[in-house]
Amino acid sequence: MTAQTTPDTDVLDNAMWESMIGAHLHLSEGTTRARRYLPTISPFVGVGDLSDQQTWADLVELIGPGEQVALPVEVSNLPDGWEVVTSGPGVQMVATETLRPRPEPEAIVLGAEDVPEMLELIDRTKPGPFAPETYRLGTYLGIRREGRLIAMAGERLHPPGWTEISAVCTDAEYRGEGLATRLVLAVAHGIYARGETPFLHAAANNTNAIELYKHLGFRLRTNITFTVVQSPGL
Repeated sequence: MTAQTTPDTDVLDNAMWESMIGAHLHLSEGTTRARRYLPTISPFVGVGDLSDQQTWADLVELIGPGEQVALPVEVSNLPDGWEVVTSGPGVQMVATETLRPRPEPEAIVLGAEDVPEMLELIDRTKPGPFAPETYRLGTYLGIRREGRLIAMAGERLHPPGWTEISAVCTDAEYRGEGLATRLVLAVAHGIYARGETPFLHAAANNTNAIELYKHLGFRLRTNITFTVVQSPGL
């Protein structure tokens, strides 16, 4: 199964924001300039126009004073009182026609009852931020061995026409068995079945993951910068 058409890629320039004002509006809160996912879902915030000073004012009102938030963009010319805490390079990749998604017979759909095990697996493997209700962002698939959750992958951002594949992780004891590949292809299969196209993000130094995604049929769309900023204190 492959995508019939490629959706507008411009929405991927600000995928977080496009998700929060669209498919994930009910899972976020804020204004027409700045929003955040509900705290039980994700620590991410989305912003429209960073050059608009009211955006920053709305963001302070939203998160409170002296709080740190992650933005998926490089930030310059911060308003008075704001500080960059840290930043790091990343990549954004999109599926191509060479991707060959397929169902995974061993995969199960994960839900609320699986959250404790999902959080334990995330803690062991460190794929990125994951909260108790992150699973509400989309479909999450997992593989169990002897009843134990040992690998998973799922859907996170959802800008128009696209769905992000995220939280790809495998317990160290089971790496090398191709479980990540099988789960990524299975999640992609579900995305294509809805008429959407998969994309994903990775830290620039996670070369093993990037090479895997290229091998599966993803290509680099753009380099991005993840920036953690802190709002002005009281």
